[in-house]
Amino acid sequence: MRKLLRRYLPSRESIQQNRWLQPVRQWLHHPNLWHLNRRSTAGGVALGLLCGLVPGPLQMLSAALLAIWLRVNLPVAVFATLYTNPFTIVPLYLLAHQIGVGVSGAPNGTSVPIFPEVHWHDGFSAVWGWLLALGKPLLVGLPLLAIGLAVLGYGVVRLGWRLMVIWRWRSRAARRP
Repeated sequence: MRKLLRRYLPSRESIQQNRWLQPVRQWLHHPNLWHLNRRSTAGGVALGLLCGLVPGPLQMLSAALLAIWLRVNLPVAVFATLYTNPFTIVPLYLLAHQIGVGVSGAPNGTSVPIFPEVHWHDGFSAVWGWLLALGKPLLVGLPLLAIGLAVLGYGVVRLGWRLMVIWRWRSRAARRP
């Protein structure tokens, strides 16, 4: 698992040499920001899943800032935000709306407004209007969904890492005479 992640994630040196990161370079020296251990990686996945539902282009920025503050794996946290994209954001927001309807006690007849037809010249305003029409259930459901995904992601990574270690121990023990 570690080799696979190291192959695709940027190195510590390449990130620290980036000219755009000069103002925050002094905060990028903590080893947990770069080490691929079970705690740091699970924390990075959890932060990425939590920040993935932040609206707009602030997902990666919020994941990076929280990863630096909480000292979890920075590249994993930023990469994990990519589960939200133009194809998955609408179903995720609809799921958050349904969670919000269930938790907030909104009437069962609360219907989801129809997603607008998006054009290049007014796409943002049409989507923004659709989000505002979702209202209170969305505002309640989004944080709950984000926290649920973060807890689930943290648990899956920790459990998967543990099962991998046990599997390697057993396979190593089976090879011995």
